[in-house]
Amino acid sequence: MGIPEAVNKDLENDLGQLISKIKNANNILLTTHKQCDGDGLGSQIALYFALKKMNKNVRLFCVDDVPRKYHFLNFTDYLEVYTKPHKALEQFDLTLIFDTNDSRLVEPFYSEIKNNCDDIVFVDHHPILTKGPKPTDGSFVDSSSASTGEITYYIIKGLGVELDNKIARPLYTSIAFDTQVFKFIRNCGRSHVVAADLLKYEKHPEEIHRNLFAAQTRGKMQLLAQAFSTTKFIGENEEIAILTINISDLVKNKLEPDDSRDILDMIMSIESIQVGALLLQINEKAYKLSLRSRGEHSILKVAESFGGGGHNFAAGAYIEDDYSSLYEQTVKLIKNAINNTA
Repeated sequence: MGIPEAVNKDLENDLGQLISKIKNANNILLTTHKQCDGDGLGSQIALYFALKKMNKNVRLFCVDDVPRKYHFLNFTDYLEVYTKPHKALEQFDLTLIFDTNDSRLVEPFYSEIKNNCDDIVFVDHHPILTKGPKPTDGSFVDSSSASTGEITYYIIKGLGVELDNKIARPLYTSIAFDTQVFKFIRNCGRSHVVAADLLKYEKHPEEIHRNLFAAQTRGKMQLLAQAFSTTKFIGENEEIAILTINISDLVKNKLEPDDSRDILDMIMSIESIQVGALLLQINEKAYKLSLRSRGEHSILKVAESFGGGGHNFAAGAYIEDDYSSLYEQTVKLIKNAINNTA
């Protein structure tokens, strides 16, 4: 069972090197970026079960708590959280970090991983940053893939592991989440090809869709109304939306930081908006900036200007600044991004 023909030759060759590394490793650590999402989490869970089928010694970690929306994946018996009590790390032959190629997004866990593993590999589909740390040697980064889950699927196929529901469910979750149920597939049919294969084993995809996109709470709807009432619409055609949420409002409504990204996505459904920005205030001087674009204007350089990264049309950064300065910079950079691609 080799790598499917849907993968181009360069991708096949690169995956072959990574697959050989995995085959030759016995003790393997799997993790993803902090504040994990469905793509990185689903990818690492799927590979965890595939490697268990190969009788590998595997440990599965998240840097911090997993958002509630993903609890339907039932990972509590085998997934460890670095920021909570856990067994000490042993020496690993190989560490795979999913859905990022920026080591800063794995700290403080990344610093400890370096002390326990000489071979650290990023498996990702985000563009490599022009400003910021570069991925490690041997990392696999394919920005033509619509999700990290797609890459993980081909890794598992290349390893010769038979799919089953334990592998297919988290992989389908990964792809459905990052493509928003196939709205964003990067002009490539690969997502559909992979999903069709996974649905031979996952018999309840609607349950996955519901958990990812339709399990809204009253608290989230209340916060959406509050955020919408204070959203600033900018431009002659109101093509830019800037919304601000304080983390205390999330706590008050029994929500998590992950829920704020959902609110930004909801605001982005307004027809006129081309680019949206969410400023999530963590404390008096710290913000999490999330950026979205409908697809005509790349906002990756906006995020990179603040030391962040992501995709061309979905990106973010952690920033320490006062609100007025951050707001003015964000608006200016978004306007420049729109004007440069107009």
